[in-house]
Amino acid sequence: MGAELAEVDEPEFDPVDIALAFCGGDARTTIGALLQELQFVRGQLALTEAGMSVGFTRGWKPSFEGEAR
Repeated sequence: MGAELAEVDEPEFDPVDIALAFCGGDARTTIGALLQELQFVRGQLALTEAGMSVGFTRGWKPSFEGEAR
Protein backbone atom coordinates (compact mmCIF):
# COMPACT_ATOMS: atom_id res chain seq x y z
CA MET A 1 0.00 0.00 0.00
CA GLY A 2 1.47 3.31 -1.06
CA ALA A 3 1.13 6.43 0.98
CA GLU A 4 -1.15 8.86 -0.77
CA LEU A 5 -1.46 12.53 0.00
CA ALA A 6 -4.93 13.46 1.06
CA GLU A 7 -6.33 16.23 -1.09
CA VAL A 8 -7.62 19.03 1.05
CA ASP A 9 -9.84 21.68 -0.43
CA GLU A 10 -8.42 24.86 1.00
CA PRO A 11 -10.33 28.06 0.37
CA GLU A 12 -8.57 30.50 -1.89
CA PHE A 13 -8.06 33.95 -0.47
CA ASP A 14 -7.85 37.08 -2.55
CA PRO A 15 -5.28 39.39 -0.92
CA VAL A 16 -7.07 42.45 -2.33
CA ASP A 17 -10.35 41.43 -0.74
CA ILE A 18 -8.59 40.73 2.55
CA ALA A 19 -6.87 44.14 2.54
CA LEU A 20 -10.14 45.89 1.74
CA ALA A 21 -11.99 43.99 4.46
CA PHE A 22 -9.26 44.86 6.97
CA CYS A 23 -9.88 48.56 6.25
CA GLY A 24 -13.65 48.28 6.38
CA GLY A 25 -14.07 48.22 2.59
CA ASP A 26 -12.71 51.74 2.11
CA ALA A 27 -10.36 51.68 -0.88
CA ARG A 28 -8.72 55.00 -0.01
CA THR A 29 -7.93 53.87 3.54
CA THR A 30 -6.61 50.56 2.19
CA ILE A 31 -4.25 52.29 -0.25
CA GLY A 32 -3.05 54.63 2.50
CA ALA A 33 -2.37 51.72 4.87
CA LEU A 34 -0.48 49.81 2.17
CA LEU A 35 1.63 52.86 1.30
CA GLN A 36 2.51 53.32 4.98
CA GLU A 37 3.50 49.66 5.21
CA LEU A 38 5.58 49.97 2.05
CA GLN A 39 7.43 52.95 3.51
CA PHE A 40 8.13 50.99 6.71
CA VAL A 41 9.45 47.98 4.76
CA ARG A 42 11.66 50.20 2.61
CA GLY A 43 13.10 51.74 5.78
CA GLN A 44 13.83 48.28 7.13
CA LEU A 45 15.48 47.37 3.83
CA ALA A 46 17.67 50.49 4.01
CA LEU A 47 18.75 49.59 7.55
CA THR A 48 19.53 46.05 6.48
CA GLU A 49 21.51 47.25 3.47
CA ALA A 50 23.54 49.60 5.67
CA GLY A 51 24.30 46.81 8.14
CA MET A 52 25.33 44.13 5.65
CA SER A 53 28.84 43.78 4.42
CA VAL A 54 29.60 43.18 0.75
CA GLY A 55 31.40 39.96 1.68
CA PHE A 56 28.32 38.67 3.49
CA THR A 57 26.15 39.12 0.41
CA ARG A 58 28.84 38.38 -2.20
CA GLY A 59 28.15 41.66 -3.94
CA TRP A 60 24.35 41.34 -4.01
CA LYS A 61 22.43 44.43 -2.99
CA PRO A 62 18.70 44.61 -2.27
CA SER A 63 16.57 46.52 -4.73
CA PHE A 64 14.00 49.11 -3.75
CA GLU A 65 12.09 48.66 -7.01
CA GLY A 66 9.85 45.70 -7.63
CA GLU A 67 9.71 43.57 -10.74
CA ALA A 68 6.09 44.48 -11.50
CA ARG A 69 6.93 47.80 -13.12
